[in-house]
Amino acid sequence: MSRGLWTTTVGSFPKPPRLEKARQQHARGELSAEALEAMEREETIAVIKRQEAIGIDIIVDGELYRGDMTTYFAERMPGFAISNPVRSYGNRYYRKPIAVGPIRRKKPLTVDWWKFAQSQTSRPVKGMLTGPYTMMDWSFNEHYPSREAMTMDLAEAIREEAFALQEAGAKYIQIDEPALSVRPEELSLAVRAFGRVTEGLQAKTITHVCYGDFDLIYPGLLDMPVDQIDLEMANSRYDLLDRFRSHPFTKEIGYGVLDVHSHRVETKEEVKEGIRRGLEVLKPEQMYVDPDCGLKTRTVDEAFAKLEVMVQAVREIREEKGITT
Repeated sequence: MSRGLWTTTVGSFPKPPRLEKARQQHARGELSAEALEAMEREETIAVIKRQEAIGIDIIVDGELYRGDMTTYFAERMPGFAISNPVRSYGNRYYRKPIAVGPIRRKKPLTVDWWKFAQSQTSRPVKGMLTGPYTMMDWSFNEHYPSREAMTMDLAEAIREEAFALQEAGAKYIQIDEPALSVRPEELSLAVRAFGRVTEGLQAKTITHVCYGDFDLIYPGLLDMPVDQIDLEMANSRYDLLDRFRSHPFTKEIGYGVLDVHSHRVETKEEVKEGIRRGLEVLKPEQMYVDPDCGLKTRTVDEAFAKLEVMVQAVREIREEKGITT
């Protein structure tokens, strides 16, 4: 009997309306930082307990205390300033980091939140970081002589945080590099910087990459020095599997089965079919089943409804194929 098809999620969860309101009140100076953090902790516990109740194997903290995935880190690292809001896509804006000096890690960035989240559950909780290449690519640079110099300095800072998470007890450390798939000409730089972050880590390492031209970065993507690459599969109708038939996928895969850009909740049969297609070219022990990306763009009800379908589908496929965890 084979093992595999563990379930997890990618990172972010939608913020409940009361937390969104509290964050706005805090930004206007109408709510203290202490009151906001207390609410963030309450909602983080709720997200963890709902993942447990659904049956997710590997938990995330939901990132309810974070805004943008780069700004959160930049606000805590010397060498960065923060811009006024800039448009990322559609009507979504974020406060873009600006490199204005040498970037360093002077204090823990996520460790306290990881410890808090792990204290709420007996299931493993992922440590969640943004990778050096994405931090560089999604920032303005007013200090470094080159993109390479900025990326490698960021790699040193993020490496320190990854080791701090490992020392705190994290068994899974995810270092997201979504920018990787849109600049294939810099794949070698991203690989080198990522290698500096993960060199010597004993925890299982994961990176999330999504929505790009995979024809240009695959199979070079497999050079990433990481145990598991998390990919969106459902939104692209599993067309990556054709590439895997031509050039086998040799690492563990975070196998996305939920389209996070659709409000529609997938049917159980749709998810099961997506998993069956994956099992035609991947081994079950390679596969960690999850959504395509973070769930923060969905409503709370949509996010958990999708995850319930995903877990039910995985359970039935495990029984159908004789797969255990």
